[in-house]
Amino acid sequence: MNIILLSGGSGKRLWPLSNDIRSKQFIKIFKNENGEYESMVQRIYRQIKNVDESATITIATSKSQVSAVYNQLGDNVGISVEPCRRDTFPAIALAALYLVDVLKTDINESVVVCPVDPYVEDEYFKAVKGLCVQADKGEANLVLMGIEPTYPSAKYGYIIPETEDDTSFVKTFKEKPTEEVAAEYISKGALWNGGVFAFKLSYVINKAHELMDFEDYYDLFDKYETLNKISFDYAVVEKEDKIQVQRFKGTWKDIGTWNTLAESVNDNIIGKGVLGSNCQNVNIVNETDVPILAMGLSDVIISASAEGILVSDKHESSHIKPYVDEFVQQTMFAEKSWGSYKVIDVENEALTVKVTLNPGHSMNYHSHKFRDEVWVVLSGSGRTVVDGMEQEVNAGDVITMSAGCKHTVFADTKLIMMEVQLGKDISVTDKEKFDL
Repeated sequence: MNIILLSGGSGKRLWPLSNDIRSKQFIKIFKNENGEYESMVQRIYRQIKNVDESATITIATSKSQVSAVYNQLGDNVGISVEPCRRDTFPAIALAALYLVDVLKTDINESVVVCPVDPYVEDEYFKAVKGLCVQADKGEANLVLMGIEPTYPSAKYGYIIPETEDDTSFVKTFKEKPTEEVAAEYISKGALWNGGVFAFKLSYVINKAHELMDFEDYYDLFDKYETLNKISFDYAVVEKEDKIQVQRFKGTWKDIGTWNTLAESVNDNIIGKGVLGSNCQNVNIVNETDVPILAMGLSDVIISASAEGILVSDKHESSHIKPYVDEFVQQTMFAEKSWGSYKVIDVENEALTVKVTLNPGHSMNYHSHKFRDEVWVVLSGSGRTVVDGMEQEVNAGDVITMSAGCKHTVFADTKLIMMEVQLGKDISVTDKEKFDL
């Protein structure tokens, strides 16, 4: 099975755990079979491998999320990097070309595209594999997954099949309706459109050539910023006559709000928190080291991180985005390919950051023009290189770098440091990289 996972968006509806760098699919909030917390992308990646160990998985994502993908899935995962956001059709076209021109996949091979953030069980990916098998037959140019609806919802588009068979040609599509109209659609056998579809690579690449001027993957990548924003539904699906749909009756949840997320997690308390005995249907998700106590509450979500604190009625939590859009603040937590960082304190001319490096990883060899830095090693061991001079470091060691000084650090074990940045102009753009 060849599968493209669409991983985009800022996930602001799950603030304060999500931000522009860490979207909702990277929040570790679900328990795996070992009782360890994993993210949506880790869960889905694991489930695909459970169903098809030899599956080729490509993550289509923006460059701002690449480090988080590598951090959570390892360095060997395939990534099709979008230089900027141009909606789903350019993203899928670029990923298809990545498979053909970079990974040398046969252009006649079938591939299935899925969003990275639904809450599903392994049976979902057995159905996804069935879409690929159906696409291989060539009876239709597109094969969609139609989710059996459980209630009239205004959040989804609807697919109306021609027959009640498990696999049917599509009669028509309906945009997101009112709940009353949705009930009418369901009475006519309509299915939710879950944004999952299979096709042969040649089909989408030919469509891309019809709508965009490019030669190959590398040319399209270079021209990506000039492309028009257009969705795959609008560019391809709505204009295609030969479409089939396969019914899926298993577990499927669109994790888009705190309310739907709370319905899917294993524990009412994640992190430090206490629920009084008189609390009903309350969830605490706490990434800070400060305990949260909830008493006498019903139907409430409480979430805290370095980004902020949310206390909300669960139903009202779906309306969070306009408020979060008004916040202007520095990103306080991010995962990188080498580890992670958390901003601890912000002053006018000083920034304190807790840095965690994974074993065997390092920072880029770099310098800053406008700030000095001090590293204090809290735990672990490694090696620093400062202006070409290498030295071993362990817990308790202090390393000082003046502005303009080239520096990096290598982690031999898990290495945790406190980094203090000092200067009148502290900015993430003040960084020049060098070869070591």
